[in-house]
Amino acid sequence: MITKERKTNETDIKVSLELYGTGKADIETGVPFLNHMLDQIARHGLMDLSIKCDGDTEIDDHHTVEDIGITIGQAFFEAVGDKKGLTRYGHAYVPLDEALSRVVIDLSGRPGLDLGVKFTRDRVGTFDVDLIREFFQGFANHALVTLHIDNLKGVNSHHQAETIFKAFGRALRMAVTPDQRQLNVIPSTKGSL
Repeated sequence: MITKERKTNETDIKVSLELYGTGKADIETGVPFLNHMLDQIARHGLMDLSIKCDGDTEIDDHHTVEDIGITIGQAFFEAVGDKKGLTRYGHAYVPLDEALSRVVIDLSGRPGLDLGVKFTRDRVGTFDVDLIREFFQGFANHALVTLHIDNLKGVNSHHQAETIFKAFGRALRMAVTPDQRQLNVIPSTKGSL
């Protein structure tokens, strides 16, 4: 179990992450829709995730969402270590009714995000969907991964977002799965990631 804390003038966050868990989530971010999305990562990624956040949500949810992405990214980076024996790449397609999303990840050591999503509404309830980019950018930058996220179709913004987070969890799960054919090898021709 890896635990990371982040304290700024805007947020006070504690994240605990067990990559090879059971999908158990204990999440209190102060942003209900984000709680729901983070729960999807844990359940579909089969990782145990605990998050406690006290953020300046009286201003808006931006700092909370971005800083949680950063902190989870830091915990993930530490948890994968040198990546020896890991599959490295992961991908998933996830549908939810009319919505379908694809997420592809590379534990490359090079941060990058390509987000191809055109939400049909600006908000899901009170949650600003622009913040989804902030979450994933924070994660990619601090986990040092290359991340491609595409919503291939969807009418309902809640469904679009949920398929993204579920697919992200499943892609992470695939990428961190031990590769039985190269357990003692860093999965790179360079010898490091």
